[in-house]
Amino acid sequence: MLEKELLTTIVELCNVQEDVPDDFPMDSPLVGPDSLLGLDSLDAVEIVVMVQDVYGIRIDTQDQAREILSTVKSLADYIREKGGIKSISD
Repeated sequence: MLEKELLTTIVELCNVQEDVPDDFPMDSPLVGPDSLLGLDSLDAVEIVVMVQDVYGIRIDTQDQAREILSTVKSLADYIREKGGIKSISD
């Protein structure tokens, strides 16, 4: 499942210290004060770069990034929509 793959990558990339539960809600806020992972705008930049490197998809504007990175689900949906490299487990 692409969402699980993204979550694992984001946790590692952003050095999330908290244990992430197996039933992590994929529609919870990803970045900002309500983020269950404690991610901030610097983490968002790292995620945008990772999406470009791993999936070959550009996120061009800050407004676009804010919308796409609102949740893990929205990020996965965007990658699927843009035809990024598919997860092996999909």
